[in-house]
Amino acid sequence: MNHVKALIIKFVMIAAVLLIILTGIYDVEFGDTLLISLVLTLVAYVLGDLLIFRKTGDRSNHNRANDNNSDHTKRNAIATVGDIVTAFLVIWLMGEALFADTQDLMQAAIISALVIGAGEWFFHKYLDRNVFPEKHDHTTTTTR
Repeated sequence: MNHVKALIIKFVMIAAVLLIILTGIYDVEFGDTLLISLVLTLVAYVLGDLLIFRKTGDRSNHNRANDNNSDHTKRNAIATVGDIVTAFLVIWLMGEALFADTQDLMQAAIISALVIGAGEWFFHKYLDRNVFPEKHDHTTTTTR
């Protein structure tokens, strides 16, 4: 159930960004934007969140809070860069296939990918605490 909730949160975040940028600024059709949002959500969740973020780093050798924080930061940075690249490629390639006017597509894809990447940084913090508890050290003192 945690994965379903995470997918819904991720979809809402991506759809909001793409609706503002692609539909609001670049006049992409609403349906095309939702389709790209859905595909990007699924691809980015599998590649960026399940394969890169969850699998990067080994928590078994880390016992101190500072090590845990630096490990999370490293995993988060790697996964966020992966998410930015994935977002750019999905938006650009799907845009080439779906849009009649692709003149500003590269610019729209870059801007969208960077904004999505900023959101992914915080989404990974949510994943660490709520979806991948094995990656979160429950012995450290944190504020919620």
